[in-house]
Amino acid sequence: MPHQLTLHLGVKADPIQYRYSYEWLFRLLAEEGVHRIQFGSFFEVYQLPDAYFHGLRRQADDYGIRIHSLFTTHRELGGFFRDEPGWEAIARRNYERFIEVGAILGAASVGQNPGAVLRDRMDLKEKGIQCYLRNMRELLVFAKRCGMPRLTLEPMSCLAEPPTLPEEIRRIGDELVAWHRSDPAKIAAFGVCADVAHGYADADGKVVWNNLQLLETALPYLTEIHLKNTDAIFNSTFGFSPAERQKGIIDVAQIRDFLRTNRETIPVTELTGYLELGGPKLGRDYSDHKLEGQFRESLRYLKEVFLEA
Repeated sequence: MPHQLTLHLGVKADPIQYRYSYEWLFRLLAEEGVHRIQFGSFFEVYQLPDAYFHGLRRQADDYGIRIHSLFTTHRELGGFFRDEPGWEAIARRNYERFIEVGAILGAASVGQNPGAVLRDRMDLKEKGIQCYLRNMRELLVFAKRCGMPRLTLEPMSCLAEPPTLPEEIRRIGDELVAWHRSDPAKIAAFGVCADVAHGYADADGKVVWNNLQLLETALPYLTEIHLKNTDAIFNSTFGFSPAERQKGIIDVAQIRDFLRTNRETIPVTELTGYLELGGPKLGRDYSDHKLEGQFRESLRYLKEVFLEA
């Protein structure tokens, strides 16, 4: 029987932080007929009590919303790449708490940007990758014990934020998939949350690997995806209003067809694309109110194009 691929649409919740309540977002999504959220991290998430997250899950249920995934908003779990006292331990402790939060919220996966090597310490990149892999192997065991099915990472767009290059994506993906398969009863699965707007442009702004090439590299590990628009060198990011579609390079129909054409390579049969917006300037009376319109406009376009039968 041919491998099937069902596409779903969701929203990464980042731009509401410190601006609107989750209930505001749940209501907006219910009105737009979008029922999946990727919960983004914020400073307090690592210290809030379990009761807060139990309440949030009930509130989402009331609106028919599923908190389907968790993913870091910033680079705050990147301590595995900092060869300085305390950084690895803090990253590890906070990642474990993020997994616990995901389990309370009933999510199918928890993920993060692996971290950044400091530009003046690029010689520590390989040591950082090894540290990251060592911790991820142990975190996949921890996740399984917590009832979390999968941990994910996001390939990035520069040499200081591995994995970016195809060989880096394959190295990390192959190792962690093999680790899961060695004892799936005790080790959670591993996946990639790719970003359709991530490619690699070098120090001169020359595109070495475009976004479709990096997406193709990620396909054997792909379990979720970020949907946003970008310019020709993956610099600024934005949504899918008519004006933004005109200036951006991301062709959503092309991405949709690419995923369907390559469905046999993708390890899951259901794939959620999360609209990832930075949103308007935070904390201004002339800008905060624009977020609702940005969400609605982009979601309506993505429902029409990304989910087209």
